[in-house]
Amino acid sequence: MRPGLPPLHGLRFAFGTLSVLRVRVDRWDRPTAGAAMLWAPLVGLVLGATAAACGAAVSLLGGGPLTAAVAAVAVPAWLTRGLHLDGLADVADGLGSGKPAEDALRIMKQSDIGPFGVVTLVLVLLGQVAALAQAYGTGAWRGALAVVTAAVAARCALAWGCRRPVPPARPSGLGAAVAGTVNTPAAAAVTAGWALLLGAAAFTHGPAAARYPVALLLGVGCGLLLLRRCVRRFGGITGDVLGALAETTATATLLALTLLPRTA
Repeated sequence: MRPGLPPLHGLRFAFGTLSVLRVRVDRWDRPTAGAAMLWAPLVGLVLGATAAACGAAVSLLGGGPLTAAVAAVAVPAWLTRGLHLDGLADVADGLGSGKPAEDALRIMKQSDIGPFGVVTLVLVLLGQVAALAQAYGTGAWRGALAVVTAAVAARCALAWGCRRPVPPARPSGLGAAVAGTVNTPAAAAVTAGWALLLGAAAFTHGPAAARYPVALLLGVGCGLLLLRRCVRRFGGITGDVLGALAETTATATLLALTLLPRTA
């Protein structure tokens, strides 16, 4: 964030861009966009906590782990208007097309969803529901913490997607507005800070508390693999790539929580 830039401008930009929550956004310049990407995990915390509360309520009311998991996955999709899921489907179609970058970007910009996008959405949503069903099966609190961890991790990945020197794939659009606005030390500091906060939130789990920050870091790492592939394939990032980055990171985080030993 540049000196003199009011932090609230970036915070408003983050909530106004990444959620359906109504906030007044006064500035749309690149410094504000960069600040917004660093604020993005806070948006994830708010959305994740809302989804976690809904899932926990369903679980405590006797709805069962699977129903709780479906509720916890549905709420963020609603609170983001399916923004990240749409980006994931578009990127899957672009990568799966096998066409040159310009043609792949054109495919991604179309309003319809192709077979690669449909299959990817189905598998990702099934993976998220399955992982959360297992988490809610061990208790409402653990399920809720898994939801929040995945939501925060997904938004931590956005800062990495916008770091210098990652270029935009198009000269306009959200990708062009945010590409290269975050420096690597800032992205690393934000990610490490949220990982520590999640570990502190899970301290009552004893040694198993380490699973949550470790899962966040593993999820972000998987997201960065997708980012690397997209930059090579498309020549940079777009808003769709950022959405795919968020969903991939969230899914990988949940799968990591499922697979990591509960005593580590």
